[in-house]
Amino acid sequence: MADKDDKQAGELEGIRGQIDALDVRIQELINERAHCAKAIGEAKMAGNGNGPVDFYRPEREAQVLRSVLERNEGPLKDEEMVRLFREIMSVCLAHEEPVKVGYLGPEGTFTQSAVLKHFGLSVRPLPLTTIEEVFHEVESGTADFGVVPIENSTEGTVNNTLDMFMTSPLSICGEVEVRIRQHLMCSMDSLDKVERVYAHPQSLAQCRAWLHEYLPNVEQMPVSSNAEGASRASEEKGTAAIAGDAAAEVYSLGTLASDIEDRPDNTTRFLVIGRTQFSPSGEDRTSLLLSTVDTEDAGALQKLLQPLADDNINMTRIESRPSHQRKWHYVFFIDIDGHIDEEHVGRALKHLEKGAQLFRVLGSYPKAIV
Repeated sequence: MADKDDKQAGELEGIRGQIDALDVRIQELINERAHCAKAIGEAKMAGNGNGPVDFYRPEREAQVLRSVLERNEGPLKDEEMVRLFREIMSVCLAHEEPVKVGYLGPEGTFTQSAVLKHFGLSVRPLPLTTIEEVFHEVESGTADFGVVPIENSTEGTVNNTLDMFMTSPLSICGEVEVRIRQHLMCSMDSLDKVERVYAHPQSLAQCRAWLHEYLPNVEQMPVSSNAEGASRASEEKGTAAIAGDAAAEVYSLGTLASDIEDRPDNTTRFLVIGRTQFSPSGEDRTSLLLSTVDTEDAGALQKLLQPLADDNINMTRIESRPSHQRKWHYVFFIDIDGHIDEEHVGRALKHLEKGAQLFRVLGSYPKAIV
């Protein structure tokens, strides 16, 4: 028995030795990568660079992460491997100067989770009170980039974000998808003690069926963010909040019920906004703002979009919003596959622009990665 134990201990010691040697190599390679990133940053600054806005290249990051996915053979999952490389890139970028990213706060919101997923933990997050403020802080240069919600797979479009694009000069630089897991959190130990529930209106809507079944007589209180609701729940007796894991940790709340969203695939798509357009990554999306020429002709919208069909360009999304110019006049927000610098996309958009009353490319940017 002792011989068997000695043999097992020897095998474990050998494996641990291999891990120690690998750790040394990994550390050396990370430092080598950081030196290369620093050299690139110095070269950009020598060419009158513009700080983090020039150092951060979303198209390059997307290419690196897609290569990580292609190479990954396990046992780590794709999202785990991507997260590791995202953090390496985040640390290397912050070694020059941290990227400042405005988001809809306060701390503990799903938008903050989107910021950290897209930019990594070495980013400098700037929590702001409204979506409008996120746009304004990026426009003024106080923030290098911003992250705002655009649509949820259960409840649809975030209209406030769409409306901001009608007046803002900012461009869309990227997108990130976050799986939204909603939890009921509070300092109580029973559903019977809950008198009111705070949450953002979108979260209340995403949990409508659960609330109806388990808390039918509890007052639902909409607030500006789930983090605000969690903050109130930490202070008010008889109060619970709907929010994510981050909010429970920040506000020291217990989770009374987990995963209470009505749909198990509940996901929110966020946009990264900035002052710069970027080059193609190889797998991109382009967002457009359009309106038809003032006409009562039947099929005006179909005629306007015909160039996309002619060049075999896939339209993945279309939303209409009031133009705020006059009653019953609308603009259209459209997403298509491809980048404006691709020949067939550029050609189709030139034809589309000729037939539009309003035409603006909101951005061409890498598609979300896991």
